[in-house]
Amino acid sequence: MKAATPLALLLLGSLPLVGCSWVAVDCHKPAAYSEAESIPPLVIPAGLDAPDTKAALKVPDLAQPERVRGPNEPCLDAPPRYTAPAPRVPKPIPQA
Repeated sequence: MKAATPLALLLLGSLPLVGCSWVAVDCHKPAAYSEAESIPPLVIPAGLDAPDTKAALKVPDLAQPERVRGPNEPCLDAPPRYTAPAPRVPKPIPQA
């Protein structure tokens, strides 16, 4: 059996570091769930107890349509770019 080359070991070893970053996701296209519709509440047959829904997630209705993001705007799940603000240089005080 031939030993693995160092390059192959390096590529194989770096695979976990890459993760899913190579998968391109376009957030500007409608997602599969965007066409989902609400369903009516659960109907409990006579003689059965209703489930406890005190801790159920209540999603409010959307009062206005979702704002369409521009093609150059980042996706909401992408972190914003961070740059440190330029240092403020104090203005000289005029001498009287």
